Amino acid sequence: MFIDPIREMEAFLTTEEVLIYLRITPRTIYRLIRSGELPAVRIGRQWRFRRPDLDRWLERRRAFSASSV
Repeated sequence: MFIDPIREMEAFLTTEEVLIYLRITPRTIYRLIRSGELPAVRIGRQWRFRRPDLDRWLERRRAFSASSV
């Protein structure tokens, strides 16, 4: 079975998948969503996340942490 890497990158992640990917608690995820800090899309009653958006968010946080040291 062939998996298209472009399609895989654009696929939406669930909250559970983001919990594992970022290694943070549900409470932290929802706090970051409410503050507008974490890029997310609400589809019905559930939140969805794109991995490239999360990767860019992580890079910005790393750059900010490195510049504040």
